[in-house]
Amino acid sequence: MTAVQTLEAQLQPLKSQLISHPLYSSLTNKKSIRSFMEIHIFAVWDFMSLVKALQQQLTCTTTPWIPIGSPSTRRLINEIVLGEESDVDQHQRPASHFELYTEALEALGGNTNVLHQLVENVRSGASYQAASEQLDIPVAAKTFMDFTFEIIDTQQPHLIAAVFTFGREDLIPDMFIEIVQKLAQENSDDFVSLVYYLERHIEVDSEEHGPMALQMIGELCGDDSKKWEESIEISKKALAHRIALWDSIYQSL
Repeated sequence: MTAVQTLEAQLQPLKSQLISHPLYSSLTNKKSIRSFMEIHIFAVWDFMSLVKALQQQLTCTTTPWIPIGSPSTRRLINEIVLGEESDVDQHQRPASHFELYTEALEALGGNTNVLHQLVENVRSGASYQAASEQLDIPVAAKTFMDFTFEIIDTQQPHLIAAVFTFGREDLIPDMFIEIVQKLAQENSDDFVSLVYYLERHIEVDSEEHGPMALQMIGELCGDDSKKWEESIEISKKALAHRIALWDSIYQSL
């Protein structure tokens, strides 16, 4: 069994909990899906920071330019960034996956005011901690994001990559996709953006970013058993935080 296979095997119980979480079966109408997305969107936003943190660690983002690390790892993360930060929407217009999700939530009449204020606070120069403390962010979402930025602050590429690859992999069960597709048939104008986001996200993650991320983890950990052990532990913590987020949303519904 390879190191990656060993890691995946140890994470499987937690992944199974996520796939079978009762939250999904409770998302049966527009109101419940909108409520779910209003909290989950904060996790979509901080995911983009994980991606950019990896790019900063694994490539040169300053001038004068110098080659950093492995050329293959640089290519992997740059291709992932391209897909996550500069994909296309259903009209073939450039958009990040965060912007796609925001559009989908707003099409359902969701409230994105706090999220937009968070982004504006950061745009104005505030750190994540300062920007988020000023706002009424749902506690579960704030706790989830706090963990993400703790990992980013370690500046340890293998830890950030582990959380990105294993702890933040979107495990979207077929049941949830079927629910959304059924609702889309009843009212396509409201759900068309969400259906596109889900289909695009699954396509990109499973066919492109998933294999790339696994290869990146392999290169970053190499033959270092300590890095593999640390990657397993941090991935478990990340999945536990996702389960806690799901628990909180489920209870609120």
